[in-house]
This record gives sequence, C-alpha cells and structure tokens, in this order.
Amino acid sequence: MLDKLNAVEAKYDELLALLGDATVQADQSQYRTHAKALSEIEPIVEKFREYKAVVSEITQTEELANHADPDMAALAQEDLPGLKARAEALIADIKVLLIPKDPNDEKNVVLEIRAGTGGDEAALFAADLFRMYNRYAERQGWRVEVLSSNENGIGGVKEVIATIEGKLVYSRLKYESGVHRVQRVPATEASGRIHTSTATVAVLPEAEEVDIQIDAKDLRIDTFCSSGPGGQSVNTTYSAVRLTHIPTGLVVSQQDEKSQIKNRAKAMKVLRARLYEMEMRKQQDAIAKDRKSQVGTGERSEKIRTYNFPQSRITDHRINFTTHRLMDVLDGNVAELIDQVVTFYNSERLKEATTVAN
Repeated sequence: MLDKLNAVEAKYDELLALLGDATVQADQSQYRTHAKALSEIEPIVEKFREYKAVVSEITQTEELANHADPDMAALAQEDLPGLKARAEALIADIKVLLIPKDPNDEKNVVLEIRAGTGGDEAALFAADLFRMYNRYAERQGWRVEVLSSNENGIGGVKEVIATIEGKLVYSRLKYESGVHRVQRVPATEASGRIHTSTATVAVLPEAEEVDIQIDAKDLRIDTFCSSGPGGQSVNTTYSAVRLTHIPTGLVVSQQDEKSQIKNRAKAMKVLRARLYEMEMRKQQDAIAKDRKSQVGTGERSEKIRTYNFPQSRITDHRINFTTHRLMDVLDGNVAELIDQVVTFYNSERLKEATTVAN
C-alpha cells in the first residue's frame, strides 16, 4: 500500500506543477481536467503526509524512550501509545479514501416508492417512508420535487415518484433500494392484531442525455386525458403523457402537470433514470460473474429492513443493525441507519479491492 501511496503523491506533485505551467493555464479544458484529477487525490495525499509526519514523530519518540535521562524516557513512553493509535487511525482513513469511487455518487436521484403487500396499510407505510426521506432531505439541504403521486384517499400512497437534488445525494441514498417491511396494528384493526405489510423503494441515479441517449424511433409517445385532481383541465385536454421505450418495454406515465410539454419532460427524466439503472445492472452482473460476490450495488434484495412498531424497533437485515428509535427515524432522523449501511458496504468494497490487488 505504501508503494501505491508514494505513486499517488508523485502524481499529485506532477499535477501541481502542470497547473502552474503557463501553457496549461492558457488551455481551459486541459486546466480543468488536471484540476479535477488533483482535487480527487488531494485528500489521500494530505492524509498520507500527515501519516508520514506521525511515523517520523514515533521514530524520534522511540529514540527518546531509550534516553539515559529517566524522566525524559518516561515522558516519551507516555507519548508512544497515543502516537501509534493516531498512525493506525490515519491508515484506516487512508484505506477508506483508496476505495474506488462510485461515479454516480455525486448524482441527483429519482426516488420511487410503491406500496407492496398489505393493501391500505402498505400504502400508509409507503407514505410514511416518503415522508421520512423527504424530511431527511430537508435536513440535508436537498431539494425534493414530486413528479407523480397516486394516493389512496386515506393518507396513503400506492406510488410516489420524486427527484431529490443536492450534494452527494446518490452516495447517501443508494443503499435504501429494496423491500421495507412494517409490523404494526393498523388503525382499522378492531382486534388489535399485528399486520405485516411491505413497500418497495428504488433509488435511481438521475441520468442526463449524455449518460443515456434515447433514439426517437425507439420511443412511442401516447397522450391522454388526465384523471384525478387538476381542476377544469382534467378529462378535457390531452395533457397526460405515456412514454414506451420499445426495445425494453419500459413504460412511464406522467399527468401531474397541466402542460403536456412539462409532463413529457418529467416522464423522460424518469425513463432515462430507469434505463441508466438497467445499464448499470448489466455491467454489475457481468463483473459479478468473475467474482465471488457483488458488493456495493444497492441491489434490491428482499426485506432489507423491518420497522416493528410494537417494539419501537428498526432492524437492517443486511448488516444486523438494530435501533429502538423508530419514531425518530420515521421523522427523518435516518442518518444513523444510512451511516451504518454505508460504512458496512465501504468495508466490503475495501476487502474486495484488497483481494483483487493481491
């Protein structure tokens, strides 16, 4: 690992010199490329240099620990454990920084939540989940825009699709994809029996046109009258849009806006995100065939998390982590759960990277 870090440091110095070159400064495209590469490795170099400084201090302190003066030797002996612990902590930080970056981490996301098994109770739970992510997004300073929502009339949602925009949104939410299970007594349950219901969550990195190009001949566009809330325009104008991607069979409908143009733009945003995710999965599946396990993909496995109301307990089954702050988490304080999952998958990716390197 030290050889790799020395190489990264040498590259950093090389890039720093290039950015000071007048020829490079005159070429804005070249300058931006080098500046971006520099910013990506700068945190690693800073930690590595801090680590080398601590190692040097450890060497000097060890020499003092063998000093003839007993008082000076005793002081040095006292300092050594702290210095060694600091060196170990820096190595741990460096290992995390060396984990290959997910190119989608900085992307905004399309969040899709759908009620699963459980009827109205599942729809109520889906609404609870959307409220949780919405409030978490507010605390992060992210912007949430609902693209479409299908409500059931009693406060639940059969399906809600929204975009979340902000800093590193996908990096924080990508492992939320999967089946979320709730265990509670529905308000309509007279006998007090606990019911189990589910909702599915999909977190898709938002794709730009440069990421996914959709050929016009591969797209069928249908327009129809909106249904549901919307005022006088409902059932009178063909503002609703249905996009069908012929090669994959993917269908996206959008009718929340009164404008057909706006509905089409929103539908295209969702369609691009779904096609991009399909392409990501193809690549991940191809890689997985050559590996023992597929790590860090945010794969939609069954029952990733259970929300148990009678015991005020949330359990993430992927990492065997449990918290008894259920209502607090549903109020949007979900950072602890997300941190635990991200840390776990980063650790797994680090193990995999180390195995591949060896």
